[in-house]
This record gives sequence, structure tokens and C-alpha cells, in this order.
Amino acid sequence: MIYADVVVDNNTDATDELYSYASDIEDLRPGMKVKVPFSVHNRMTDAYVARVTDSAPEGVKRFKKIAEADPDTSLTEEAMDTALWLRNRCLCRYIEAVKLFLPANTDVKRRTKDPFADIDAAPDAPPGLNGEQKAALERIAESMDAEKHEAFLLHGVTGSGKTEVYLRVAGKAAEKGKGTIVLVPEIALTPQTVSRFVARFGKDSVAVLHSRLTAAQRTVEYRRIESGQVKLVIGARSAVFAPFSSIGAIIIDEEHETSYKSEKSPRYDAAEVALKRCMKHGAVLVLGSATPSVTDYYRSETGIYKRIEMLERYNSVPLPEVKIVDMGAEVRSGNLGLFSEALEDAVRKTLAAKKQVILFLNRRGYSSFVSCRECGYVVKCGECGISMAYHKDEEACICHYCGRRVPVPRVCPECGSRLIGRFGTGTQQVEEKAAELFPEAKIERLDLDALKKKGELEAVLKRFGSGKTDILIGTQIVAKGLDFSNVELVGIMSADITLNIPDFRSAERCFQLLTQAAGRSGRGSERGKVIIQTCQPDEAAVTEAAKQDYRAFYDHEIKIRRSVQYPPFSDIFRILVSDEDPEKAERSADRCAAWLRRKLPEGVYVLGPAKTTLLKVDGMFRYQMLIKVPAGRRREISGTVSELRTVYAKAKDTAKLMSVDVNPYSMI
Repeated sequence: MIYADVVVDNNTDATDELYSYASDIEDLRPGMKVKVPFSVHNRMTDAYVARVTDSAPEGVKRFKKIAEADPDTSLTEEAMDTALWLRNRCLCRYIEAVKLFLPANTDVKRRTKDPFADIDAAPDAPPGLNGEQKAALERIAESMDAEKHEAFLLHGVTGSGKTEVYLRVAGKAAEKGKGTIVLVPEIALTPQTVSRFVARFGKDSVAVLHSRLTAAQRTVEYRRIESGQVKLVIGARSAVFAPFSSIGAIIIDEEHETSYKSEKSPRYDAAEVALKRCMKHGAVLVLGSATPSVTDYYRSETGIYKRIEMLERYNSVPLPEVKIVDMGAEVRSGNLGLFSEALEDAVRKTLAAKKQVILFLNRRGYSSFVSCRECGYVVKCGECGISMAYHKDEEACICHYCGRRVPVPRVCPECGSRLIGRFGTGTQQVEEKAAELFPEAKIERLDLDALKKKGELEAVLKRFGSGKTDILIGTQIVAKGLDFSNVELVGIMSADITLNIPDFRSAERCFQLLTQAAGRSGRGSERGKVIIQTCQPDEAAVTEAAKQDYRAFYDHEIKIRRSVQYPPFSDIFRILVSDEDPEKAERSADRCAAWLRRKLPEGVYVLGPAKTTLLKVDGMFRYQMLIKVPAGRRREISGTVSELRTVYAKAKDTAKLMSVDVNPYSMI
């Protein structure tokens, strides 16, 4: 007789523990899916084996027995080990962590659409490598040949040829019979990245995993990976859980992107999961970016990551020429429009030269908000409590958090004034003004509002890539990883939007977004141009982005982080309490904060509780507190926070929801 601890497939706090069972099943191992009699009614329930031992757990005299094993579904032992680690790492439930490694439970007998159907990639031969690419590949290959786990930060300027290094690393892993996972930050980038890898390795060797696949498609791809049919997986965040039995490399492109952190439970960080899996497999982790996160660059400074730098563009063309335009000065000179004189003139010259333009504004809609000039009333979402954006094409005010729509008021609901109007700028307004200024140009918009039809994203990018579109206007989608050789000009309509987010990372995000957007220019044979419009021309994030000087920005930012003890010098735990009743939410948050202050050791600080910046979302009022934990003490404090979750679940008269996020990327 052997004994096993299992994770029961029951997603509640009440059953979030390991249960011990006896078994006489041969070859029982961690990761196997089994059926067990559960609860007082002995209802047959799915479960997953976490641990197997020959000895009965102490203090238990009677054991129920595992009924049977499922021969068709299981995790590898490494996957189960990672799931158990993840449960403690991000304070989620056991079953939530386990299910990250599993496909949807879908019948795939019926025909499913090939996820590569829209991928058009002719076979290509590997190009020659320049000196920096050769040096980078040799350093990574050295670890792969020794089958030694190492983590590399590949810091390469935009257009330096990082993707070709990724291709060579994947090829080397395949030669060794091992799998490679390639993560990209946006689903929008998946087709372009897949095309590059399919052209090199062929469709039969590549699988794709992302949230736009149907459940059936995802299951088919999962089984192709699990059976060993493919050695390469490309996808967004969740692809890090691809069921390879042997991993040679995990590559995370644009590693600084916040989309690699899940905002829903389990709130995992894909880079942390990738590092854990690579350690177990003796694989290499490659984190690539032109603008690494401050935390990861600090890790490369301290030796946790090995830093490899590629500071020249692959095509030897200099980085784009960047000009900062002070929009305050434009207003003072009488120009009240969206386009500065410099940007309007540059667009005209670019179009005359038969080159393409990207205009970037990180705010969709037509106007930011609708307000009364008489009394200051602002149209807000009744569910979320935040200002609603005006969308001209629908003649409606829309909440960008919950999607709620209301008609645009003709008079102010508060004071009855007719002086109610639209303020701020969104991508729709930029599109309208561009069409007015450049009537002969073919203009398209790339944001969530313009991509309502399935396949429209790929279609817009395909038209732009083929030269059918002259001007592409978009939100941050257009700033990430797009590679079009005919783009000569990038216009950044307002650098201030990202800079003024109430978050300690706002300067970092502003620098990254400006640098990445600028990097879409001049990727062909001619030097590109970038114009940054801003009302804060002297901010370090703006001036250093204009110079494309990452090191200068990092040196400035790391001093600030050290002085206030923000990451990487600490870990931040965000505890969020929510309820439809604002008083209950506030009261519960106060109780949580008081409990933590009694339990936490000296040197660990609780900030708050306080109202969140977005107080009301989806009808729930939200209060938060932050725990600032000195670096190196995360595991110790995780235990205390986990205890709080247990106490909270058992307490009476508490707010409906409490969630925990470790090192969140959003605090609003």
C-alpha cells in the first residue's frame, strides 16, 4: 500500500488543502489525474496527485482509497511541482495553480479550424549574423551545450536583431531534442512572430497558444505539444505552461511588458514561472528587451541574470532622429490643434516620399470625458464610478472598464446648462483630424474599438505591411514589436498620458512606451524620424527616451527606488477588499490592516487602508492596503498573508471579496 496527497478539483477556500488517500495503483506518481471518494457523501471527484509516499501520514488511522487513475490526462512531475510552488508564490488555491497546466476539457472529435490558416510564411534561410548577434548566441549556446541553467537579459536596442537570436536558440534546442517556449506580450504580435518561426521551422514544428484560440483549438495544440509532435510553442502569457516533457529554452520577448503578469487569480508572473521551469529542466531563460524593467536590469547588475548587450541596429542604420515638441509653446503661439506644426509638416513630407507613418496615442475613444463647463459635472459610470469616454461613431459615453454605455446628455443633469461638452483626445479624434489634414492618405486605426470583428487585427496589420495603408493610428498595440521596413515617421501625440498615472512605475512605463514606439521607425535602409509631443518636455523619462539612453534613465530611476524602498529593493503585497456596500468594504479593510499590524514583524510596513483610485468597479467599492516587505523576506511574509486569507474566510460580516496580489503592475 502507498499513500498520496491529492489536490481535489473543487475551487473553494473551504477545500483548499491537500487530502491524503491510500492506493494500490501501480506506478502512481505526482501529476496523475485520479478519481477519489470525497466529502462525507463519498462523491466521486476528480483530483491530482501532489505527492506519493510509502509511509502513512502521522496521526491518520483510516484512509479512503483512490478509486482509479485517468490514463488520458496527467501533468508531468515538473508541472505538478511548479504548480505547488506557484500556489505558495502567488497565494492562489491549489486547484487554480494545477489547472494552469491543463487544456480545456473539450471534445475535439469535430473538425477545428487550423490556427495557422491565416499565417502566410514562405520558407526562409537563416541570414548572416553580425558581431553582436554572434557573441550573444555563443554565450547562450555555451550554457545549452553544458545543459546548465542560466538566465540571460538580452538588452538589445530596437531593430538590433534579437528575433534572429531567438530563432537560433530555438533551433539549437530542437537539435538537442528539447522544446522551446517563446512568449510575446500581445496577441497582436503572435501572427507576426509565428510567421517568422514558421518560415524557419515549418508549420508542423510549431504550436501556438493564446486566448483567442477556441477551447477545441487549444486542446488540439496542447495534445500536439504533449505528444512530442512539436518542439516550439509561441504564445502570450499562458503559453509558459506548455506541457513539454523536456525544455531547452524559454524566451520572453519584450520582457518589460506588464501583460506578462496575470491580473486575475492565479496572479502569476510569467517570467517567474519561466525561471522556475527552466531551473527544473536545466534550461536557459532569455529575457529580451530594448527597455528592460528596472527590476530585471538591477538583477543583471547584481549577477542574478547574465546581461548580454546588443547596442547597434542589425541594418547598421542609426537609431531614429527624435524631436521633442513642447505643446505648451504651441498653444502660446496660437496652435490649438492636435498636431504640432513640426508633426504636420513631417507627415506631409513622409507621405510625399511614399513612406508610412504611425501615430501613437495611448487613449482610445474620441474624447476622454464629457463635462459641464457651468458646474463641472462629469459623466461617470454608475457601476465603476469613473469618467466615461465619448465615442463619436456610436454617439455614446462608454466605460472602458465594464463596457457600460449611456447616451450623451444634451443638457447637464446637475444644473441644466447646455454648456456640456467633450474634453481630452482619443484615437478616434486623431483619426478624424488626420483625415482632414491629409485627405489623400489611406488611414486606419488599430485599437480595441476598431477590432470588433474576428481577424480584423491581422487584416489591418497585413494591409499596413503591404503598403496599402499610409497612416496607422493606434494605442499601445502599435508600439510593441511591430516590424515594418517602410515606416519612416512615428508621431507620439501625447507623452503625458502614461507619465501621469498614479503609480511608482509611471516614469518607467512612459520611458518604455516612448522608446518602443520610437523604435517602430527606421527599420528599413533609411534612418527614421520620431516626434514626441508633450506638455512636460523636461521630464527625465521624456528626455532620455528621446536620446534612447536606457542607462541614463535607469541610473536616475534606481536612485529614486532605493531612496523610497520600492522594488527591486522590496516586495509589495496588495490586499484588495471589495463589496457592494462601501461601509462594509471600508470596515473589513480596517480590520485586515489592524490584524496585519499585530502579526507582521518589525521592519515590514502596512500602508493604508485607503480607497483605490478607481473606487468602484463593476458595482463593487474597493479599498486596498499595501505591505512593503524588504527584499529577501517575501516567503516569511507570504505565510502571514496566507494566514490572513484563512482567518478572513472564516470571519463573519466581512466584505464579499478579498484578493492578494504580490508585486502588482496596477495599483489603481
